[in-house]
Amino acid sequence: MSKLFRGLDGPMLFLYLLIAIFGCVNIYSVDSNLGQKQISWLIVSIILGLCTFLVRPKFFENFAGLFYILGILLLAGVLVFGSDINGAKAWYRIGGFSLQPVEISKICTALMLANYIGSPNFNIKSIQSLIVSTIIIGFPIILILLQPDVGSILVFLAYLIALYREGLSGWIFIIGGYFAIIFLASIAISSWIITLIIVIFIAISILLLRRKINWSQPLHLIYIGTFIVISSAFSFSSSYIFEKLPQHQKDRIMVLYEGEDIPKYRNNIGYNLYFSKTAIGSGGFWGKGYKQGSVTAGRFVPEQQTDYIFCTVGEEWGFVGSCILIVLYALLITRIYFLAENQKGIFSRVFGYCLASVLLIHFLINIGMVIGLFPTVGIPLPFFSYGGSSLLGFSLFVFIFLRLNYSDANRLI
Repeated sequence: MSKLFRGLDGPMLFLYLLIAIFGCVNIYSVDSNLGQKQISWLIVSIILGLCTFLVRPKFFENFAGLFYILGILLLAGVLVFGSDINGAKAWYRIGGFSLQPVEISKICTALMLANYIGSPNFNIKSIQSLIVSTIIIGFPIILILLQPDVGSILVFLAYLIALYREGLSGWIFIIGGYFAIIFLASIAISSWIITLIIVIFIAISILLLRRKINWSQPLHLIYIGTFIVISSAFSFSSSYIFEKLPQHQKDRIMVLYEGEDIPKYRNNIGYNLYFSKTAIGSGGFWGKGYKQGSVTAGRFVPEQQTDYIFCTVGEEWGFVGSCILIVLYALLITRIYFLAENQKGIFSRVFGYCLASVLLIHFLINIGMVIGLFPTVGIPLPFFSYGGSSLLGFSLFVFIFLRLNYSDANRLI
């Protein structure tokens, strides 16, 4: 028996179970009926996850393309046969059961990306390879955009981290971060002022680096001018795009700038955030105690068992409980990255990086959303938020990698 489980990573499995069980406990505090359902989903997820150990790891690699097509078909089908919930057509309703296909598509896309990167034809320095990788990631994003589900779109960008591990230039993240800052700044500041700031910044940089710049090369001036023009154009287009967004999306962003407690936001778009912060703040250092939270008991936060479940932790378990949960996620994600880096096969390494990166983005956005550092986009906390398809999807993601790591450790690939 000890030989059988020698390659099964105990720390990763333990952290997964600990977070999932802690999630069930907190959902039960919000709604006992939903807590019981989540426990049932956890049992089903574990059973199906263990079934992946009956499958040879080459199966996931060989049929990655078929899984990817299935994920695309599920995403396309929901646009026709799906149910509209909270303004997004992102769910299948089958009797009393709901399925969000994007949770399955995350796994399918990770399998396909890992399969392609592991193929002999892949070369990160090749334009063709970059185009194919972009298509693999971008196709699901386009279908999700049509739903629309902004939160899931952001999660799919996590696969760029796996590409970075395989040699993608880090400049893509620097450039992306730069334009993200310009976009956010353009919402609150005039584009003319932003352009002026950019020009001043470049002028100061030129003065400091004037001795290192070869002025005999006119291309330097062309590059500088092009950079200013592109940055300025992006700033003006960002403010224009923002004004064309639906009012509720604009309000969700403006809440971060103006505060959720002002009258025009507090009773509508900022309502969740206001009481979420109230709940977390009222928990203090040790928390009010299990099922003793007044905000949770009064159900002041709509859908608190899903996207805003972290505020229950803050209120009932306090600063200490919140920190413990954050540490558990940090340990789990770090463990997955560590195991992925030590894989002998490219396929399992890339798949592991995809899993860890998806969990990282989910974790950062959800926690940031609940404490007011990120707009509300409707993204669950992995293994913790209520939802059968979410828990099942994340669990299968974890168990597939556990299976790949198990085979790698036992050299059964």
